[in-house]
Amino acid sequence: MKRREFLQGSVLSAAAAAVGCSGNGSSSQGAPAIQTQKKVKWRLASSFPRSLDTIFGAAEVLAERVEAMSGGQFTLRVHPAGELVPGLQVMDAVQQGTAHCGQSASYYYTGKNPALTFDTCVPFGMTARQQEAWLHEGGGSELVNGLFADFGIRSFPGGNTGVQMGGWFKKEVPSLGDLKGLKMRIPGMGGDVMAALGVSVQQIAGGEIFPALERGVIDATEWVGPYDDEKLGFHKAARFYYYPGWWEPGPSLSFYVNQKAWDDLPSHLQAIFKTACQEAASAMQARYDVKNPPAFERLLSGGVQLRPFAGDIMKGAQEAARQILSEQAAKDPSYRKIYEAWEASRKAQAKWFSTAELAYAQFAFS
Repeated sequence: MKRREFLQGSVLSAAAAAVGCSGNGSSSQGAPAIQTQKKVKWRLASSFPRSLDTIFGAAEVLAERVEAMSGGQFTLRVHPAGELVPGLQVMDAVQQGTAHCGQSASYYYTGKNPALTFDTCVPFGMTARQQEAWLHEGGGSELVNGLFADFGIRSFPGGNTGVQMGGWFKKEVPSLGDLKGLKMRIPGMGGDVMAALGVSVQQIAGGEIFPALERGVIDATEWVGPYDDEKLGFHKAARFYYYPGWWEPGPSLSFYVNQKAWDDLPSHLQAIFKTACQEAASAMQARYDVKNPPAFERLLSGGVQLRPFAGDIMKGAQEAARQILSEQAAKDPSYRKIYEAWEASRKAQAKWFSTAELAYAQFAFS
C-alpha cells in the first residue's frame, strides 16, 4: 500500500471513530457523520510567490492533503505573497486572525524575538536532517512554541530546502575586506553576521528581489539554490554565484496557526492538519533535491561564474556568528534556554555526522 493511501485511510478511520464515539449512535453511523459536520474553511497566507512552485508548493500540498484526508470537511485557501498580506507580514496576519494560518520563515521576524531564528536556522548550525531531528524529536518544536505562545500562534515544521547557496554577487568578493560597504539582501541571523562584517543588509521579500538587484538597489542577494534562483532570474543581473550558504545549512520553513483557530478545530481535524504538515515538509525537501541538480547544470552551462567563499570570509563569519549567539544568550534568559538546548543537540549530531556521514561524503562526492 502506498504511504499516502495508508495515511489517508488511517486518519479518516480515526476521524470516523471519533465522530462515532461522540454521539450515541453505532460505529456504522460514524463515517456518514463526517460528511454532515460543519465544514471548516481557512485562509492561508504565504510569504512566497506562486511562481516558486517548490517552496510555495508545500502550502498547496498541505491544502490538498487536508482536503483529501478530511473528505472535504476541512479546506484551506492558499494566498501567495501580496494577495492577502505582504510576504513579510504573514506572522502578523496569523496573530491578528486576518489569516487562520500561514507559511513563512521564522527568522523573518527576529525583530519580534531574536530566538525565533532557531525555528528556521542558525549560521554554521544544523543541516536539514539535523534541524528536522531537533524540531521533531529533540524538543525543539516545544521550545519554539513557547515563544510563539506570546503571539497567540502555534508553529509546525513545514519543510526544508537543504543547504543553500551563498548567493549572487555583481562583483567578486575574494576576501573578507571586499564585503565592506556591499548592499546585500539577506534575512535572519545571517543578516546580523553580514552586518557585523560591514555589509549593508536589506530585508526584501522574494518576489521583489530581482528588480532590486537589476536596478542596483542591492549589489548581492541570497535566496535558496539553483532551481529557485534560476526561476527568479538572478543570473541575468549578477554573474558570480558563491557557495556555500553558511548562514542557512538547513533552514526549516514553518506553518503558523492562529491559536484560537486551532483550539476551535475538532481533534480529528487537528490530527489531519499535523499529518498534512509532515507530508508537505517531506515533499518540499524531496522536490528541491530533484530539481536543484539540473538547474545547477543549466546555470553553469549558461556562463554563470561559480566561486567558493574565501577562507577568511568563512572564518570571520563563523566568529561573528558565535559572538552574536553568546551576547544574545548572556542578556536574554529565554534565548539562552533555547540556545543551550539547540547547541547541545548540534554538538551531539556533529560528532556523529563527522564520523560516518562525512567519511562517506568525502569519498563518494569527490
